[in-house]
Amino acid sequence: MKKPFVSIVDDDSGFANYLRTFLSLRGYETRSYSRGDEIVASIKQGDPPDVVLLDVMMPGMNGLETLRALKTAKPDLQVIMLSGREQASTIVEAVRLGAADYVVKPDDPEGLGEIALDAAIKSAIEKTRLVSEITELRRQLSDDQDRAFLFWGDSPDMKTIASVIEQVSDSDVTVLIRGESGVGKELVARAIHQRSSRKDRPFVKVNCAALPAELLESELFGHEKGAFTGAAMTRIGKFEQADSGTIFLDEIGEMKAALQAKLLHVLQDAQFTKLGSNRPINVDVRVVAATNRDLESMMLRGEFREDLYYRLKVIEVTVPPLRERRGEISHLTQFFIDRYARRYNRPVRQLSEGLQQRFLTYDWPGNIRELENMIKRIVILQDESLVIREMERNPRAQLAMAGVATGVNGRPLAAAPPPIAAPDDLEEIEEPDDAIVQPEVAVATAPAGSRLADIAKSAAMKAERSIIEDTLQQVHWNRRRAAEQLGVSYKTLLNKIKECGISRA
Repeated sequence: MKKPFVSIVDDDSGFANYLRTFLSLRGYETRSYSRGDEIVASIKQGDPPDVVLLDVMMPGMNGLETLRALKTAKPDLQVIMLSGREQASTIVEAVRLGAADYVVKPDDPEGLGEIALDAAIKSAIEKTRLVSEITELRRQLSDDQDRAFLFWGDSPDMKTIASVIEQVSDSDVTVLIRGESGVGKELVARAIHQRSSRKDRPFVKVNCAALPAELLESELFGHEKGAFTGAAMTRIGKFEQADSGTIFLDEIGEMKAALQAKLLHVLQDAQFTKLGSNRPINVDVRVVAATNRDLESMMLRGEFREDLYYRLKVIEVTVPPLRERRGEISHLTQFFIDRYARRYNRPVRQLSEGLQQRFLTYDWPGNIRELENMIKRIVILQDESLVIREMERNPRAQLAMAGVATGVNGRPLAAAPPPIAAPDDLEEIEEPDDAIVQPEVAVATAPAGSRLADIAKSAAMKAERSIIEDTLQQVHWNRRRAAEQLGVSYKTLLNKIKECGISRA
């Protein structure tokens, strides 16, 4: 079994020799340094000790300055401060800087000082052991998450994303992750962090859509006491918390223009000021951002800064929706069944053949998050009926029951409708030359005037309306962008909006 390793930092060679003898008799390996900068350089090169015994009073870099440098280089390092006397102010500062303990140098005839030092070293070594175990558990958990991520990535697009993650993780470039809600953008951000040299430092997530602008600024950058009404105490912001780590800015497209300017300043200068303060704070933070919005259209409308856009988009990763990764659905389903059966102490219950088939043809508007929540309900309730009823309310299921043919994306393969006059506020529209999806086959036919034909037409209209409304909401009523996403011409979309009676709320 490897002996515990203790480093001694003291300019008094006689006392350092005494400590080496004291520690050797108790089974410790030792190494001595006479100056603070020597051990700081050693720690930065690797092979850190389990515990450092650090003298407070030293020439050059004193004990507190050395402590600060050591904790910056290795935050989990256990450091015990040694001094010839107790000084309350020094003890408080040492604890604030992260010292594990503060011990008066042993020189009493009863040996009480040696007992205190021995106890402090044993306690610090136990903390080192616990930190090591926690780090290993986190690594295992990270490996499990990574394996899950790579396990899901059977499609060419996901394999490309995995390759990009491997290539960019060890750099500090900003990454912009794009994709619909629920596709796993945060998982990609965490995978980047876990593969980087910052993996043992904080990963701090901020949802930019969860707070109003004035509170989001305080959340990101912190504030001084009295900076605004209700600021009863000084607060450290998320950027400061993420120092030397990674900050994940989710829903970056929801950030207001004034705050975008301050974020740009941080990206450019690695520096910011708290609300109510003029003192700049320097930070070393890697920024990973995510959005489901069309930032390019937002730039054209003046809603998103162009300079910030290019600062964020050094590397861009687009995560495809689950409906384009149907080959992964069965693997994901089993992954979530196993996870939640363990978590909630439920039997591992396989899905019925019918539900498995529904999963493979469902459109998954909520993507992986929707699938995960469905499986969670099935595992907890041990009942598929609620999930089946929820899926039946989806337009795709209604089309299937009505006998309407659908494409692989679940949209109706309908013939083009007759031309419709343009609304007053729109340009004149020519006769459309395409439908919401270019038809592969026509709507399932039935005798003219039959009830089945009426049902099919009604279901197709309802499904188209739902699809168009959802798309318009996603792109914030940018109709040209909506037309691109739906794969139709702009004029056809305007016709459909009029035909379906869709209006902006």
